Amino acid sequence: MLEEIGKTEEGDLIINIGPQHPSTHGVLHLVITLNGETVKKVEPHLGYIHRSIEKMSESLSYRQFIYATSRMDYLSSHINNHGCALCVEQGLEVEIPERAQVIRVLMGELTRIASHVLWWGALAMDVGAITPFFHAFRERELLNDLMEETCGARLTMNYMVPGGVMFDLHPNFQRRVHEFISMFKSKIGEYDELVTNNAIFINRMKGVGYISREDAISYGCSGPVARASGVSCDIRKLYPYDIYGKVQLEEVLDDGGDCYARYIVRMKEMQQSLSVIEQLIDNIPSGDHMAKTKAVLKLPKGEYYSRVETARGEFGVYIVSEGKMTPYRIKYRSPGFSNLSAIDHMARGQKIGDLVAIMGSLDLVIPDIDR
Repeated sequence: MLEEIGKTEEGDLIINIGPQHPSTHGVLHLVITLNGETVKKVEPHLGYIHRSIEKMSESLSYRQFIYATSRMDYLSSHINNHGCALCVEQGLEVEIPERAQVIRVLMGELTRIASHVLWWGALAMDVGAITPFFHAFRERELLNDLMEETCGARLTMNYMVPGGVMFDLHPNFQRRVHEFISMFKSKIGEYDELVTNNAIFINRMKGVGYISREDAISYGCSGPVARASGVSCDIRKLYPYDIYGKVQLEEVLDDGGDCYARYIVRMKEMQQSLSVIEQLIDNIPSGDHMAKTKAVLKLPKGEYYSRVETARGEFGVYIVSEGKMTPYRIKYRSPGFSNLSAIDHMARGQKIGDLVAIMGSLDLVIPDIDR
């Protein structure tokens, strides 16, 4: 049936959305075949902001290349850096201090909330609600201030390093995290009142952009996109790293497979991130924030792979080392690329207005796709 819909016929209209368009969330070009308002085919064209980050990384040292990944999924920069540091540590066989592990997980979960909050506001605006966008930035600004005070940056953090974290926590960190938790819990009700339980929003999202569990696996989807179709794929649960194996964390799954299911998964994930932060914030162990490592790092000859769970799904780092100061080959597996590949499958047979809702539910960050 989908193949029939995808055939171009007389009277079809081919339009371009992007590469610069308010609904594309970045420099993304979609070539769309329409019959009336019904979508027959969606073809993403990538490459507008390709910066050859993988090739750049191969010319940088094992300390330097990590920072290039902050510029990919810039809303998960802490977590991207974390994945790179884990891969280098695997090769060095270095043991990370428990304090550093806890700090990394705290920063990762705060990053996840900041990313999901921004997505919540942007998605609501995509489907016509302006107010939630301002609410989202109100909460996110508090997290940005906290990050700036702790690691000196608000977006591209560069805080995770091989062996731990670059420097210890700011003295105000625990107090400010407690203030954020208290404030954020009081706002969740507003989110539900404004958007989650809004009849117009529900009608725009339910039954739109459906993808089955089998198709989600086939397209290589991960993160909330896959979990909203019932695919268990949370790296924090399946392959725990750092302190994740010692905290209580529930993997959020839904079997709806549509835009609304993807929305609900991310909303519940923010609650889970809050739970992890609450478990750790008053139990940060004393000790070093950094393991002792050599000034110049050289990974033994071999191949290494690490994976972490970003706000958008599985981020993988593959390194081939020849024992020198720089990697021979680096390959990044970004979640956004695979999630975007399913957009044609989700959109066929839907209306053009639904396409915007589908794109918003995928939570696309284009530099993560266009490396």
